[in-house]
Amino acid sequence: MGRQPYTNWIGTLSQKDSEHIRNSLKLIDIEDIQHKKCYELSDGQLQKVLIGRALAQDTPVVLLDEPTTHLDIYHQAYVLKLLKRLTIQTRKSIVFSTHEINLALQLCDKIILMKKDDVMIGSPFQLMENEAFSRIFPEDLIVFDKSSQSFKIKP
Repeated sequence: MGRQPYTNWIGTLSQKDSEHIRNSLKLIDIEDIQHKKCYELSDGQLQKVLIGRALAQDTPVVLLDEPTTHLDIYHQAYVLKLLKRLTIQTRKSIVFSTHEINLALQLCDKIILMKKDDVMIGSPFQLMENEAFSRIFPEDLIVFDKSSQSFKIKP
């Protein structure tokens, strides 16, 4: 499906399309599940397939909406590390939305924090230095701990 924008009206894949697909399968390391149906996949496998589909489009920028949704903490970290590796291997920019701020702090090059009437952009270090994380949530329940560089539940 990732090559659909490049095919003819009946979806015929060219040799170039097949090469992009094979390359994406290899980059994501999902060659062993390429013939499975979506309903046969775990949530983590499905997420990898969706990332592979986006890569197969061969665009300079990949946009993903919450790629770690419905995944346990291990697979959330796995997917975000995969995205980080892909930016290096493919030289593509990968932009994604997430609620997993603690993981994003560890793995993202740049973060865009959005709050009503305020947008803050920078590296995790820059945002920490500017106290941006301390202002993102009300302080009654969650606080940013600069020493551990993570959000904590307020005691």
